[in-house]
Amino acid sequence: MSRARANGIDIEYDTFGDGKDPALLLIMGGGSQMIYWEAGFCEMLAGRGYHVIRFDNRDIGLSTTFDEAGVPDMAAVMAGEPVTPAYTLEDMADDAAGLLDALGIDRAHVCGASVGGMIAQAVAYRHPARVLSLTCIMSSTGNPDLPKIADDVLAEVYKPVPAERGAFVAHQVAMWRKLWSPGFPFEEERLRRLLGEGFDRSYHPQGMARQGLAVVAHGYRPSAIASIEAPTLVIHGDRDPFMSLEGGRETARLIPGARLLVIEGMGHDLPTPVWPRIVEAMAEHMGAADRQQSPAQE
Repeated sequence: MSRARANGIDIEYDTFGDGKDPALLLIMGGGSQMIYWEAGFCEMLAGRGYHVIRFDNRDIGLSTTFDEAGVPDMAAVMAGEPVTPAYTLEDMADDAAGLLDALGIDRAHVCGASVGGMIAQAVAYRHPARVLSLTCIMSSTGNPDLPKIADDVLAEVYKPVPAERGAFVAHQVAMWRKLWSPGFPFEEERLRRLLGEGFDRSYHPQGMARQGLAVVAHGYRPSAIASIEAPTLVIHGDRDPFMSLEGGRETARLIPGARLLVIEGMGHDLPTPVWPRIVEAMAEHMGAADRQQSPAQE
């Protein structure tokens, strides 16, 4: 893995595939390190002819943290009390564009999962000339009128995170049972391995709270989303208990020409049996965008 200076912070990243291939920037969700874009998934995308880049968002993993900002009172935030975020989703989008600058990449395909999809949307409307195509997986628009997260799911997600490795892994496995795709087997061994790797790499739950505040402060910006010009693919599970399918549907409605792929039985995760279908859909989508970029158009 490598580190780049971008947008005034240090960003940890790594890559898969040939640097001469079209770039694909993967943006992970809130509180999630880049390793949650698992190497096998990244290698599948690289095998389709893309230079895949994954990175730690600010305040998570091995990128710059913002501990001096303190930990926000999320209960007060959810109650509607005014709280100033340490940074915004736009800052996080600018980090992504800054990483492309640092790597000498003019334009890239951009894909985000969950909150990463919201960041990817902001990259697409703030830096339109940099985005060859956009893919949003299990993401949303921030519309407060969308279906609410079930109380039991919300309670599990926002439980205090244990600081001991074994307890942390057990806590996270319990949370993912609530978010998991009911149409696919629960991959507990895979989860335990990944969660343990993440704990050993970086334990930083306060960053997740600050990222959560950035999402709340971002709010709902339909006109900005509707201004996105990049060819867009929206992928969403029909059993997502965290970011509802309606959020994916609205994303696809708002962005002109966007295509929606609904995966039956998928929740708020990426079960390994759906990897080939997602990779195939992304490769087809990105390939079509690449073919539009003829020398005459450039």
